[in-house]
Amino acid sequence: RLIMVASAFSGEGKTFSAVNLAFALARERDWEVLLVDADVAKPNVTHAFGLDERPGLLDCLADESADAESIIVRTDVGGLSVLPAGHFSEETATELLASARMRDVLLRIAAANPRRIVLFDSPPLLLTTESQVLAGLVGQIVLVIRAGVTQRHAVADAVALLDPTKAIGVILNQSSIADPDTYG
Repeated sequence: RLIMVASAFSGEGKTFSAVNLAFALARERDWEVLLVDADVAKPNVTHAFGLDERPGLLDCLADESADAESIIVRTDVGGLSVLPAGHFSEETATELLASARMRDVLLRIAAANPRRIVLFDSPPLLLTTESQVLAGLVGQIVLVIRAGVTQRHAVADAVALLDPTKAIGVILNQSSIADPDTYG
């Protein structure tokens, strides 16, 4: 129930795909979705939902007494909540995301609701170490690839950073079909 949405580089549509996947899953009757903005250096999910000034993931990780459930924000979309990125500090972000506290927070937010799917909008795999740490904590990874832009070697390099025993899916973003009557 812990799913990371990642890409090799920025600008591939990772956040767009994570938000749309969250909306789609939240419409399912049996599930609730928590969208976590783990791309703390570029918190686009936090911006998109207008939560820039709200405490979030980094604040919860920095304060041992903080309860992640108390800073989760319910949206107007039924079944969808957001955990903002929080207040970013370049000096401590990687350390906090790689901490034992991070593992503890993830386990708690997953256990708090057995109907909850937790989607993480992560930093790009080839640009930060935070995404590699997060990949070790989740059960599934969705790799967003921008059609006609992301080079094959970048995809191969990104996949090589991931645990091959984990489920890895792919979203081909911004693809166009030349003949809409053709399937395949």
